[in-house]
Amino acid sequence: MLKSAVAQAAEAGTGGVANRDLQMTDQDFQTICALIHRHAGIALAPHKKEMVYSRLARRLRHYGMTRFKDYLALLQRPNSDEWEAFTNALTTNLTSFFREAQHFDVMAEYVKTLKHAPRIWSCAASTGEELYSIGMTLYETLGPAAAQATVIGTDIDTQVLSKARQGVYPLEGARSVGEARLRRFFLRGKGDKAGLVRVSRELNELIEFKRLNLLDAQWSMKGPFDIIFCRNIMIYFDHETQTQLLDRIADLLAPGGLFFAGHSENFSAQTRKMKLIRNTVYRRLDK
Repeated sequence: MLKSAVAQAAEAGTGGVANRDLQMTDQDFQTICALIHRHAGIALAPHKKEMVYSRLARRLRHYGMTRFKDYLALLQRPNSDEWEAFTNALTTNLTSFFREAQHFDVMAEYVKTLKHAPRIWSCAASTGEELYSIGMTLYETLGPAAAQATVIGTDIDTQVLSKARQGVYPLEGARSVGEARLRRFFLRGKGDKAGLVRVSRELNELIEFKRLNLLDAQWSMKGPFDIIFCRNIMIYFDHETQTQLLDRIADLLAPGGLFFAGHSENFSAQTRKMKLIRNTVYRRLDK
């Protein structure tokens, strides 16, 4: 039978991550788990210890520290300004253009039925690929009228939001949108910018990027939204937090509005305000 990471570490006499130059005890890891859950709602499993070590190690080295205990003491000082870097380090930002492409087909058909400019919110903007995919879909579906849409992308991680606002990506990653979209919506870099592309001005100006912690008691944006993307983020929250967030998100959806979840997420048993209408697509029920 395989032993748990905690048991192996204990037997090694480290009480934490073995064979590393920085000291992380089991208690340090448990404190980190409690702090990120309280601050950002993220639930870290025991097997994430190596990941936590790797991501926070640079913060310790930034301060010239060798013990996580000392870093956690700094983090928890009154009015500490380290919380943003701590949260940025522990959030996961995996995204790509037109990821789960069927969602954008459903979105395109839905916005055609609206009698007003669409209002769309993405809860996990990351580095912006999802938002710019939304923007491209709007322009392809509505033409110049897409410029009247409201598209907001939020994320807790300020570093990825900065990248999203810039709208600059490696050309190889952007090729996935197809050559026609690449010509229409991107500008290719030259000289020392060769190998990079920047989203077009019309696309960049369509999107508003804002920092938001989904656990905040008050959210800065106001509904109703016609469409809300909240894909592959709920998996990092525990069941209770998921249910609470689904309830709050549903309250910001217009009746009949669409909610897009991630490919591995199913919330049918956790919400009475939205109904599953097809795989990972929910519709807001009448209020």
